[in-house]
Amino acid sequence: MSAQPYELANLGRCGNCAIRHKAICSVLTTDELHRISQIAHQRHIPAGQIIMSDQEPVSYFANIISGVVKLTKTLDDGRQQIVGLLFPPDFIGRTYSELSPYNAEAATDTTICCFPHSSFERLLDDVPDLEHRLFERTLDELDSARDWMVLLGRKSAVEKVGSFLLQIARRTDLVGCPHIDRPDLPVFKLPLTRADMADYLGLTIETVSRQMTKLKSGKIIRIDENTTISVLDMEALSDLSGEDPSELL
Repeated sequence: MSAQPYELANLGRCGNCAIRHKAICSVLTTDELHRISQIAHQRHIPAGQIIMSDQEPVSYFANIISGVVKLTKTLDDGRQQIVGLLFPPDFIGRTYSELSPYNAEAATDTTICCFPHSSFERLLDDVPDLEHRLFERTLDELDSARDWMVLLGRKSAVEKVGSFLLQIARRTDLVGCPHIDRPDLPVFKLPLTRADMADYLGLTIETVSRQMTKLKSGKIIRIDENTTISVLDMEALSDLSGEDPSELL
């Protein structure tokens, strides 16, 4: 047996991690993976629990292994606005900062892999490829934020709801759903309530419900138990949303 498989077998959770080849850890050598495995630990977070607060110093960073995390911004009067969603294998936290600009809350039951703040930043200093990969991810998030500004400012209600569903559909294999009867179709559970969807999309709850019903009546999606979505016609949903399906799947 070669040394490489033997070493990977002794990396514990890092060696068998479901997102290792997609997360920022994908650029690490076996020796570097061994080093990060020494500081990493997993946490299982129930839906609704705060993972990272904008009111407290950041003690760790994390990769999302499973589940969906929502980012919220607290306003001066105490109100909160949803500003983003994170999926596997996204990274939670802002490096080289003692505070988080946002709250990170588990929108669904979530599993994360945590790295202590100071230990992870030392690793970034020692491993340029890891720092470069994190920088690439940051630029990707910036691009996504700009795309979302277009959605909020210019798209119609049905385009907003359609784009939201497409955003989740492209992560179907990682978000998952226990009731898939058509493996060739994107099927997922909505990670947000109708109220949260309305907040995220800049719509009213009634408008969100009407647009979901419209998509269902048009046989573009199927809705089971009010939360499980099957995308029956990805091309039609993409056209209706003003999105390029090749960029979303």
